[in-house]
Amino acid sequence: MSAHTDGPADLPGVTEEGAAVMKEGVAVTKEGGAVTDEKGAPPGGAAAIDVRAVRNGKPGDGAGNGGGRVLNVFSHGVLVIWGLLVTMPLLWAVVSSFKDDTEIFGSPWGLPSVLHFDNWSRAWDKANMGQYFFNSLIVVGGSLIGTMLLGAMAAYVLARFDFPGNRFLYFLFVGGMGFPIILALVPLFFVMKNMTLLDTYHGLILVYIAYSLPFTVFFLSGFFRTLPTSVAEAALIDGASHTRTFFQVMLPMAKPGLISVGIFNFLGQWNQYLLPTVLNVGDPDKKMLTQGLVALAVSQGYKGDWSGLFAGLTIAMLPVLAAYIIFQRQVVAGLTAGALK
Repeated sequence: MSAHTDGPADLPGVTEEGAAVMKEGVAVTKEGGAVTDEKGAPPGGAAAIDVRAVRNGKPGDGAGNGGGRVLNVFSHGVLVIWGLLVTMPLLWAVVSSFKDDTEIFGSPWGLPSVLHFDNWSRAWDKANMGQYFFNSLIVVGGSLIGTMLLGAMAAYVLARFDFPGNRFLYFLFVGGMGFPIILALVPLFFVMKNMTLLDTYHGLILVYIAYSLPFTVFFLSGFFRTLPTSVAEAALIDGASHTRTFFQVMLPMAKPGLISVGIFNFLGQWNQYLLPTVLNVGDPDKKMLTQGLVALAVSQGYKGDWSGLFAGLTIAMLPVLAAYIIFQRQVVAGLTAGALK
């Protein structure tokens, strides 16, 4: 007379793979419907798993997944609508820059029948947008290099070295982010005038650097804190100086953060209108692109050359769009890397 016990393969809803796993010391009880080990406790202290969930191939009853799918579809729909609201005006301005005035008002949402490149030549030459473009390129390029160099060095020192006044200097930069630039325009104008820096490229470059440093130091100091200290310590042990360690070791490691804050600084400096309007008042040939764009909008309001105005708008937008399209992955990587350690 032989006793018969149900093996793992005899239980309903258990596959051969499941039976193979149970031979290692895990059993399934018919009564409780839970996975247990030979001692009756959940393996590894984990919570019991319903056999029906094993049979269906997914844990839980799936009700929460349905709600998650609805929320996912809704959130994606909102993002698509928001994306269209942002991109449609930009695309409309670009398309309108290739139309003539009749098509702009007669068929505002249609494609141009003929590409009118003469709109761009009028904006570039007659409206002097080409000169303003290169002025902005010189000033923003110089200020961006200075801002990134000085900001990275200051942020590295504040993040890595503990010295008296460290926190005071850090919060001084943080406080500079909240200081409205409009409150400094009058004293800044007289300081620039006394130093004969009005209507000069280097004067605007210095002001742009001072304007962008607080955010740069704040952003990069948090990023440098997330970088491993062991690499810098190894470089110092090998005989590298602090300067060499910064430029050859830490600065390349901070590349995602540098690109992110560089893009933000470029956007802010390229679109700056208030500072050049106050500090560039005597020499019309040294106006920035934003000043020229406002002057073009005012003049085209009287002349009625709307196609030339849209061409000027597109010229002003192209560097910003190109910078973001090229570096968008690095921007996202830099923003997320600063939050992880």
